[in-house]
Amino acid sequence: MNSELVTLAQSASVTLVGLMATDAWERTRDGVVALWQRARPERADAVAAELSNTREDLAADAGSEGELAAEWQGRIRRLLIDRPQVAEELQRLLDELSPSATAPPATVSQRATATGHSRVYQAGRDQHITER
Repeated sequence: MNSELVTLAQSASVTLVGLMATDAWERTRDGVVALWQRARPERADAVAAELSNTREDLAADAGSEGELAAEWQGRIRRLLIDRPQVAEELQRLLDELSPSATAPPATVSQRATATGHSRVYQAGRDQHITER
């Protein structure tokens, strides 16, 4: 198997497991099951059940994310070995599911007024203040 397909399988598995606990899960699950339905229709129902089981396992033990991703990497790798033509479709699915495609653009608007000897500290993310 060429290294591009191995990398694709790894990326897909990490993305898949990472999206299990997000609002994009249903769309992710539907896309993965549809992919299997087209490539290996006899396995599509089993894959749907395995996805549900994996999501339950992740909810029960968030620390198992790496292990679960490795399991899905194997499944996806085997699919790509068996049906290499699926790689383009899988990549399109990953592109659609990428955080930049699924998340609304972040907007931060801040306003502050300081009077007298007061100070204002604002941050759009993490802020660490160390003053004495």
